[in-house]
Amino acid sequence: MTTPAFPTFAEAVRVWLRVGLLSFGGPAAQIAVMHREVVDDRHWVSDARFLHALNFCMLLPGPEAQQLATYLGWLMHGVRGGLVAGLLFIIPGAAVMLALSIIYATLGEVPIVAALFFGLKCAVLVLVVEALLRVAKRALKGSAPWLLAGAAFLALAVFNLPFPLVVLAALAVGYAAPGAFAAGGHGKAKDGPPALLDAALAADPDRIARMAPAARRAGLIAVAMWVWPVALLFGAGVYGDVAWFFSKMAVVTFGGAYAVLAYVAQEAVENFRWLTAPEMLAGLGLAETTPGPLILVLQFVGFLAGYRADGVLGGVAASLVTLWVTFAPCFAWIFLGAPFVERMHDQPRLKGALAGVTAAVVGVIANLALWFGLRVVFAQVNRVPVGPAAIDVPVWSTLQPSALALAVLAAVLLFGLKQGLARTLAISAAAGLALSFLPS
Repeated sequence: MTTPAFPTFAEAVRVWLRVGLLSFGGPAAQIAVMHREVVDDRHWVSDARFLHALNFCMLLPGPEAQQLATYLGWLMHGVRGGLVAGLLFIIPGAAVMLALSIIYATLGEVPIVAALFFGLKCAVLVLVVEALLRVAKRALKGSAPWLLAGAAFLALAVFNLPFPLVVLAALAVGYAAPGAFAAGGHGKAKDGPPALLDAALAADPDRIARMAPAARRAGLIAVAMWVWPVALLFGAGVYGDVAWFFSKMAVVTFGGAYAVLAYVAQEAVENFRWLTAPEMLAGLGLAETTPGPLILVLQFVGFLAGYRADGVLGGVAASLVTLWVTFAPCFAWIFLGAPFVERMHDQPRLKGALAGVTAAVVGVIANLALWFGLRVVFAQVNRVPVGPAAIDVPVWSTLQPSALALAVLAAVLLFGLKQGLARTLAISAAAGLALSFLPS
């Protein structure tokens, strides 16, 4: 039997474009699509190498699925392969998100459009809960992960501790006690046919070493390209604030979009006042309906910040700044870390750190679900101090029955009838529109 030829760069570009166009439904679905394309269908990458790369990306700030694509692209075709894989994962969704942001900002107050987005944001609550259950099922195996998840929830929801501090503490706990989190993470690799990349690396053991210098140069260039617009825009009103704020997000977004949204919402809604809590939910709903990483919701936040300062052109400019400072670091992390990652297989402390962060993310998502849920179902929520802590208490007289009904409908569609993501969002949006025609 002849050995299949290693995929050409052109073949890889077509596959990465396909992955980018099909990457709906959040990181779990995106990773599943990527696994099917490069592991199951084409046998380019072995299951073991795929999972090892994923575990490394989970330890990094930023969208793990996009960084996984960049990492695998680099392994197969060097720096240009990583750039193409990472960019094609972003560009389709970013283009759609910009168009939807413009429509929302300019037509969102039109009753029909507002009703559609109202149904959308109510359905997002159920999607957040579904994400919570999915991550919890994978991560919380044993008493230590459960305790760490509960501690992360209390730290954020009750004691209002900074999100980065919670993530770093979880990282340290997992690193210090890897045995307590041995059952967490993404599981073991499956047996399968020989992968083309693994065969190429076995035939050429020096391949990674030869690729390392170019990767490090690309990583340093990515850092420079990330930093210079932040410095250039420093003090430039809302655009400087957007560049600086989302640059900070780029280094603390452990666990993906769901995990960091509570922190983003707190700052963007309550401190900068770029948008409202319902608008934040609408932005997450838009991100759920587009391909690409869910962290594209930050693009929506940046757009509204610029739009309210200088109209549509200002929104487009702030949106592009947000994309730049959000994703340039993602390429830097991969290219700077890639030369060392291949020597990190089966390191117990690395696995423990990963499982610790993943367990804490369950608590973070639970906090996000509570924060958003209260503000969608109730028109008013008060922060009530309880000794050294504080809790959110809804004003029960401000319950919004239509929002509760739409959330229940989305739950029935997603959990009861097993409808897909796109259909659940579409039906919920249509139901929101239908409710708007009922007499108040």
